[in-house]
Amino acid sequence: MSVKKSTAEKERKSLSLLRSGVLVSVCTFLSRILGLVRDAALAFVLGASGSADAFYVAFKIPNFFRRLFAEGAFAQAFVPVLSDYRVKEGPGEVRALVSAVTGSLALILLCVTVLFMVCAPWVVYVFAPGFAGDEGQTALASELLVITFPYLLFISLTALAGGVLNAHGEYAVPAITPIFLNLSLIVATLFFARTAAQAETAVAWGVFAAGFIQLMFQVPFLARLKLLPMPTLGFSHPGVRRILVLMGPALFGVSVSQINLLLDTVLASFLQTGSITWLYLSDRLYELPLGIFAIAISTVILPSLSRSFSGGDASQFSSTLDWALRLLLLIAIPSSLALFMLAEPLIATIFYRGELTINDVTMAAQSLQAYSLGLVFMMLIKVLAPGYYARQDVKTPVRIGIIAMVSNMVFNLILVWPFGHVGLALATSMSAALNAYLLWYGLYKQQHHVFSVQWWRLLRILLSATIALGAFLYVCLQQGWQWTQMDDWSRVGYTLAIVVLGVLVYGLVAVMAGLRSSILKHSV
Repeated sequence: MSVKKSTAEKERKSLSLLRSGVLVSVCTFLSRILGLVRDAALAFVLGASGSADAFYVAFKIPNFFRRLFAEGAFAQAFVPVLSDYRVKEGPGEVRALVSAVTGSLALILLCVTVLFMVCAPWVVYVFAPGFAGDEGQTALASELLVITFPYLLFISLTALAGGVLNAHGEYAVPAITPIFLNLSLIVATLFFARTAAQAETAVAWGVFAAGFIQLMFQVPFLARLKLLPMPTLGFSHPGVRRILVLMGPALFGVSVSQINLLLDTVLASFLQTGSITWLYLSDRLYELPLGIFAIAISTVILPSLSRSFSGGDASQFSSTLDWALRLLLLIAIPSSLALFMLAEPLIATIFYRGELTINDVTMAAQSLQAYSLGLVFMMLIKVLAPGYYARQDVKTPVRIGIIAMVSNMVFNLILVWPFGHVGLALATSMSAALNAYLLWYGLYKQQHHVFSVQWWRLLRILLSATIALGAFLYVCLQQGWQWTQMDDWSRVGYTLAIVVLGVLVYGLVAVMAGLRSSILKHSV
């Protein structure tokens, strides 16, 4: 009887994880679609000019630190500790931890924000040294950074609130929140930038407003859980000390891909004008499946893995990780293939209008193809990293992160001169492959991930469905359509038809090859 009960409980947890993953994916999908609208609006108004490069640098710097600290090191350190407190301590201790973390984090962020605003010109020199030869571009990027950098303060506190909500099973609100960034930038670009003296300045204020709005959106939901913090300085709090200890090494372990992307920006600032924008546009497209699926899966498994580890359930830990990897590959492999084959149609459909030229479309499509080669590995990193941080193992990801980052630097220096901005994207993909393999091998060697019996069926399904998708896309691309010669509605219509039919072809062949719900469930 107890075995049946245990099996039923695991089935319930499996379905709960799947439902949560789908919920977060849907919310993230809506946000990412609006993100593409946002980027299309930016490309229309700013084009790929020197001022556009200056804005993207000023936008990337706080976003880099957001991903590095707020959504990277902090999230991976905070959620396991909070989950541990929920399992082992009472509600009062949980509230005390949240308040102490809020006060401590806010103070650190405030100091960092003021410092970076005061030192904006030097920060620009560090992150875009290629601007040094153009004083006007450097000055503009510095002015914009002063406006955009407070976004880091707002969005980091938003990430803290999202971590609390995720740990309590509230996944939808944190997934919906990024929509407000996209809406704010769309409004700033289409309604203010087009009439402003400096379009990029109006858009920068949209970034500032977005951070504040996202933070305020979370507040009522924290209050409903009775976890609205009363910020206190809590550096002596044992939970805060644990989080800080975990955060330092986690900066390398979980955020190597972001460091690599920033290195791309630094080197791209030395290349021809427009290189930063081309990399940004292609980065936005490959991050669509990365955000919708990989980050969504990572978000829902981290609290589950943390609870399994705190409860000493090794089989459930491995089962959850195995489930996440199976689900991820079903999505990652066709996404990578589609981005590679449809790079130019997608770039042209979404961005080719206004100030963007045909050459910009071609250049951005080339870097998108290079990024797509590493998409599977970048998505795997997002799912494998929680396997370490849920166990509060910070040393192994640090070692792996350093190896991957140094490798990326070497690949960059080898590939940037013969291939320009495409070489930078290709180097990122190569280092991601190394990073993902080392993360997986470490978990496999310690038996934290054990392959389930579902993998043989899954591989047959993946092979059949991916070949069918590739053949379908190849036939479509042989029709001789000139994407940059079409009007907007024709491009949208043809591209949407190919994407929808491609999804149907992949899904139908996968089902015919044996895809069933059992493959998407835990195997223990």
